[in-house]
Amino acid sequence: MSLWGFAVRRWQFTLVLFALLIALGAASFVSIARSEDPTFPFPATTITVVWPGADPSDMERMVVKPLEDAINSLDNVKKIASSAYDGLAVVHVEFHYGSDPEKKQDEVIREFNRIRPTLPPDIAQIDIIKNNPGLVNIVQFALVSDSASYRELKERAENLRDLIETVPGVRTAETWAFPRPELRVAVDLERLARAGVTLGQVTQAIQGQDASVPGGAVDVGLRRYNLRTSGGYTSLAQLEDTVVGGAAGRIVRLRDVASVAWATEEHAYTGRYNGRRAVFVTANQKDNTNIFRVRDGIYAKLPDFERSLPAGIRLEHGFDQSRNVARRLDRLGGDFALAVGLVLLTLLPLGLRAAGVVMISIPLSLAIGLALLYLAGFGLNQLSIAGFVLALGLLVDDSIVVVENIARHVREGYGRVEAAIRATDQIYLAVLGCTATLLLAFLPLLFLPEGAGEFIRSLPAAILFTVLASLFVALTVIPFLASRLLRGGAAAAPPAGGGLPAAARRFV
Repeated sequence: MSLWGFAVRRWQFTLVLFALLIALGAASFVSIARSEDPTFPFPATTITVVWPGADPSDMERMVVKPLEDAINSLDNVKKIASSAYDGLAVVHVEFHYGSDPEKKQDEVIREFNRIRPTLPPDIAQIDIIKNNPGLVNIVQFALVSDSASYRELKERAENLRDLIETVPGVRTAETWAFPRPELRVAVDLERLARAGVTLGQVTQAIQGQDASVPGGAVDVGLRRYNLRTSGGYTSLAQLEDTVVGGAAGRIVRLRDVASVAWATEEHAYTGRYNGRRAVFVTANQKDNTNIFRVRDGIYAKLPDFERSLPAGIRLEHGFDQSRNVARRLDRLGGDFALAVGLVLLTLLPLGLRAAGVVMISIPLSLAIGLALLYLAGFGLNQLSIAGFVLALGLLVDDSIVVVENIARHVREGYGRVEAAIRATDQIYLAVLGCTATLLLAFLPLLFLPEGAGEFIRSLPAAILFTVLASLFVALTVIPFLASRLLRGGAAAAPPAGGGLPAAARRFV
């Protein structure tokens, strides 16, 4: 018995299968990951070195060149691109696609640590960042205030960052656009000279008091205690009380030779939101997570945080990437409704029942295609959604041909069940050939190499899965529905006269 014959004659099984496929598609739609762009492993690392006061030639000679030589010794290096500016060097290394990104990141860090003693000792900042297409911020918030100090804004922003990082699905959250606070010690050289203390003594005293040094272990009876010299300042008063020297029988403290106050580092840039001074908090999501669930989890934390803000600070929602994803999903829904309307319009000459049978193939094929996409590890993003939109114009072809041929057999006098089986027997090879042509047209896109192929892979996957689903639906569910819904002769027996249609029996 053929596949379509089984689907028509064992209609109970086909009906249960029909319901299960719809349920599978609905469950996949709820569970599938949603994001703006596809995520995939990309073996690349960027090293950023900040050396204040150095010109580009010094950065190239003393920082960039040693880094390039060290990284070039690694395996599978595809490209190294470097840039040197005033006080800044950026080295980007890309490895051949297929290399393990985590392993290559570790190798770059190892090589950097190996040559670190040869680099200038007064380098201010070093960042080694693994490039990842998934490290795109999905939300941005702004703490806006014209009166609050940067120190207070920083503390509030860090509290919000820590709150966001507790949300399931959030990879990291970061704070931006504020100068780092620092304790500034302004030494009075005249008072320092009168006290007989050198600047080196002041520096050494502050550094020594702020250090925490393990003191070893002491055994007392059967117990063992670890000793540690506690250090670290907790207030300005403690820093001012630091003993920096002694002269003429008296102790010289830091307050005697210097003034201590909170300050901020030099402003590299100023953050503004709608023209007002602000600091920003951003967050990105983990791979294979639902952007809407992550967004909702973050937003659920905001009301309590907003209530804790003082009157002079306001929380603003600056950016929400989920709006773009929702807009694309809405567009898919609009295209789906348009496709159903056009199919209904073009199939009206076949009759409303035939058009209804064909239209069922659209949601059912999309549901199966979405389930296959989910099981294959892909998510809903702008490329896979574009693939579904493109497939909307292809997935009804097989069903139209099958339904039209079944309707022709019914008009010739066959019973609906026999017409469904005979018509599908007659045309299945043509349907297979047509579908194979479509599949072969998009199949090469599925095997494009390296990062570009990985990025667009969800688009041909969505098309191929949906078209394959439409073939399955056209050869199983459509004959079953046609055998039950089309107008015509009896639902079971073929026409009399040796199985020939009535029009043919008149010539026998």
